[in-house]
Amino acid sequence: MSTLATEERLVARIHRLKEDRQAVILAHNYQVGEIQDVADFLGDSLELSQKAALTDAKVIVFCGVHFMAETAAILCPDQTVLLPDLSAGCGMSDMISAKELRALKAEHPDAVVVCYVNSSAEVKAESDICCTSSNAVNVVRSIPEDREIIFVPDQYLGDYVTRQTGRKMILFNGYCPTHFRIMTSDLQAAKAEHPDALVLAHPECTPEVSAMADQVLSTSGICLESQKSEKTEVIVASELGILHRLQKENPEKEFIPACKWCDCAHMKVNNLEKLLWSLEEMQYPIEVEPLIRERAKNAIDRMLEISK
Repeated sequence: MSTLATEERLVARIHRLKEDRQAVILAHNYQVGEIQDVADFLGDSLELSQKAALTDAKVIVFCGVHFMAETAAILCPDQTVLLPDLSAGCGMSDMISAKELRALKAEHPDAVVVCYVNSSAEVKAESDICCTSSNAVNVVRSIPEDREIIFVPDQYLGDYVTRQTGRKMILFNGYCPTHFRIMTSDLQAAKAEHPDALVLAHPECTPEVSAMADQVLSTSGICLESQKSEKTEVIVASELGILHRLQKENPEKEFIPACKWCDCAHMKVNNLEKLLWSLEEMQYPIEVEPLIRERAKNAIDRMLEISK
């Protein structure tokens, strides 16, 4: 049997099981193409959080990484949230613990804690408000100017927000290992080869890379700008998984990765076989301890309210 025929059979079985389970499949823009194509909703962290908060599906299968499924479980305590592969972690999320954040808060007791959604439920529970790359600027702007701000864990997103808002913040020393690997030399080489291309970068990139871009946007922002732009060539400084969606939505355009080897191993562990197995066996359910869930939900709800 051909690879295409096998994939079609897997997709058909996934759709049947999805109906039987009354499930919805959410997938992040960095997932492999076959997962993106079978998802009910595709988006960035903010969009997927919003979808999770609104869905009435009994089962949410989250094709992303652990903190994303955990966020869905926080927002949907009466629904079953499944993560097809528990090894789908996040290097940035692992860089900060609740203990470390509590120590930082003790040094700055009057500060407002803004927590990037790329973090554990325990860290969110120690925070005042969450943010994503698409709404971080608005979240920080919503905080009174006389309040000190702690921003965790992504120092590069925090640096970008500082430059956009003029707000000085206490930044944690975390970062995305994948976006950190995008070098200015890689981007310079891509720009030299495609001098007329639009250059779009994710705010998790280093400040030096972001400074070379025409615009700095979340993954969904990159998708929207790529559709709007009259440019036929677009250099993308972000994780490689987004290229599948970009090319599918804009077949007449060429998308050039700023870094050809900058993909996230955690984002790539999901595939159709694991998704099917997850629906068959209802694995792996993601649960959050009630007291942590309640405190973390307050920070997420404040973010969603600002993003309406």
